[in-house]
Amino acid sequence: MKEKFVKLAHGSGGVEMHELVEKLIISRVEKKRVEGGLGIDFPDDGALIPMGDGRYLVISTDSYTVNPPFFPGGNIGTLAAAGSINDVLMMGGTPLAALDAVVVEEGFPVEDLSTLLGSMIEVFRSENVAVIGGDFKVMPKGAVDKVIINTTVLGVTRTPIIDVPKEGDKIIVSGHVGDHGAVILLLQMGLGERVEELEKGYLKSDVRPLTKLMLPLVDKYAGHIRAARDPTRGGLAGVLNEWARAAGKVVVLDEARVPMRRPVKDYAEMLGVDPLYLASEGAAVLSVDPSVAEEVVDYMKSLGFGDASIVGEVRSSEKYKGYVLLRSTIGGYRILEPPSGDLVPRIC
Repeated sequence: MKEKFVKLAHGSGGVEMHELVEKLIISRVEKKRVEGGLGIDFPDDGALIPMGDGRYLVISTDSYTVNPPFFPGGNIGTLAAAGSINDVLMMGGTPLAALDAVVVEEGFPVEDLSTLLGSMIEVFRSENVAVIGGDFKVMPKGAVDKVIINTTVLGVTRTPIIDVPKEGDKIIVSGHVGDHGAVILLLQMGLGERVEELEKGYLKSDVRPLTKLMLPLVDKYAGHIRAARDPTRGGLAGVLNEWARAAGKVVVLDEARVPMRRPVKDYAEMLGVDPLYLASEGAAVLSVDPSVAEEVVDYMKSLGFGDASIVGEVRSSEKYKGYVLLRSTIGGYRILEPPSGDLVPRIC
């Protein structure tokens, strides 16, 4: 690594973060997985541990630092619960239990903290996830910015999703992408009170658990879903680049088919940001066996995800191996680079 100091970009889920984690953690860990499972040698927020009876324990942990902690559509408590639940779901697991660790700044209003933790607990309650333990710390004023929440969710599965697409797979998104990232970007730019869509509630974070989508899908199409991810840091572009590298294939993305709200696209472009890199917290991206792809989309729509769409496919290519090619709305192609820099710091 060339850098001598940690930068915001190292926490944004892009190239810089992957380099730092590989150098400082992954390359130094000898035992990277429990035998027969999935671990840190396959970088993600979660892991699989075989239980010996055909089932796997699914574990995911994540720390949430989103700024601001309250935003249209949710707050850091909602995000911490839904985000870790979704990470377990994307590995094919049924979420069962959660632990949380809260670090709060001295002087933070108790009423606000009560609201945040109440939101987190309500999400776990609504998803029938037991809260079985946790930790609480207070830091001196100025030593931490407002509040940080870590959540660890545990689940079980008999049909884990290993997250490696295959040639010929179709790429499906469950609905609009970029909503959460657009909202946080606008708030961080100080534009919250000037954006009509935010004031009227039309544009808000999409943060939500995806239990009602993923559990039926895994039950019905186990073995046909090759990879699944919620496109948080780095957005859709980040997920597809990771998949292209992991599979050693090229992912071709059709820009015209990506469901995106018009304000998300307009405000992102106005601020010089490609909306394909903006985070979603209530959408799923799937790589699916082409023989059932159309059927999967129809089933997703029947579950209430009416904007689900096939947006691309996985192909073999020596020239573009490990890359994502974007077919633009006017028909040309360009490489969709992996995310880098601190596009929207503290997005989740």
